[in-house]
Amino acid sequence: MKKTICELFAGVGGFRVGFDNLNSGWETVWFSQWEPGAKKQWAHDCYVKHFGNSEDLNNEIHTNDDIAIVDKDSIPNHNLLVAGFPCQDYSVAHTLNTAKGIEGKKGVLWWQIYDTLLSKKPKFCLFENVDRLLKSPAKQRGRDFGVMLTCLNQLNYSVEWRVINAAQYGAAQRRRRVFIFAYDNDTVYGKTKSKLSAEDIITSEGIFAKAFPILNNEAIEEISIPDSVEDVSDYFSFPFKNSGYMSNGIIYTTKIEEREEEPICLRDIVENNVDDSFFISQDKLDKWTYLKGSKKIKRTSKSGHEYYFSEGSMAFPDPLDKPARTMLTSESTLNRSTHVISDLDSGKLRLLTPVEAERLQGFNDNWTNTGMPQRMRYFCMGNALVIPIVTRIGKIIDEIFESEI
Repeated sequence: MKKTICELFAGVGGFRVGFDNLNSGWETVWFSQWEPGAKKQWAHDCYVKHFGNSEDLNNEIHTNDDIAIVDKDSIPNHNLLVAGFPCQDYSVAHTLNTAKGIEGKKGVLWWQIYDTLLSKKPKFCLFENVDRLLKSPAKQRGRDFGVMLTCLNQLNYSVEWRVINAAQYGAAQRRRRVFIFAYDNDTVYGKTKSKLSAEDIITSEGIFAKAFPILNNEAIEEISIPDSVEDVSDYFSFPFKNSGYMSNGIIYTTKIEEREEEPICLRDIVENNVDDSFFISQDKLDKWTYLKGSKKIKRTSKSGHEYYFSEGSMAFPDPLDKPARTMLTSESTLNRSTHVISDLDSGKLRLLTPVEAERLQGFNDNWTNTGMPQRMRYFCMGNALVIPIVTRIGKIIDEIFESEI
């Protein structure tokens, strides 16, 4: 099977770099990246700087448009669809009649993926999302992931998923994300997996079990998912665990224990001879100390109810002998979540550099040094994937494609 990829919500190219690192012949035939409301499309321009535009691939499809206005039939055929997209409200408005019978809320990017699947029918898909997808929304736990699974089931896909903490498998960041692998049941892989038990797929024979071995798992829970997306949206709730499998409308899920590997510590990725601009000035030290410290603040709600907002203290500075915490898009701002470290040369407190942020995600140094403002370099890295995790999954997808005819 030809190794062709379509990359939606491409950012600065994390999925592409992850697969290109395999050097096994993957061809990205189309990508889309567009930041709503942004006057300058920095992530798209960074992607193009490294890889060129899709017009260079002999087609006239624009990649830097709102995906909602893109004619999905115009996207080139591909065998692997990849996408990292926001965790949003995936409920449906089933009072609206469309040709497909359902219509999701405007602006929710899952429905753009769904429309692409309807139009192009790729054999395989790899998606990435924040792990809270499995538990959202708070008032109907598991509904949003249930909507996704029902859509995929209706399109004849089976699904494997795993919440992966990158640091537990040798990366430099404790970034926890859910990866979702969907495959057409009529593929060789699909037919092979249909003969196995759910436990075998989750624990040893599935894509994530092979890429990220486990030690053990709890008892597997099982449930049938409703046939109707509307019913899932209105009524479905289920406690999805950190690993699972869905096929023919049956969901299997369990909590697994990872076979952890030696992580990369923050010390291993930091630079020497860092510019003075990254150091914390004395006049801001008290503010940083306050943000990182424990708090108990009395507040009043809109209804007049008084309550206490509490949060515990954080390590300050961040320890260099451990992997970094999850990097957010707010990295480098005066913010509780921003990393602050002791400089290796001087011992003074400072922020991470853009290069260090790139290293946390597995990009080459200065990947985002393409003319974008420094603040956007951090923002793009906060949105990015941990590339070594993608590459590990890609190695197993390589094996899967070799067996397809």
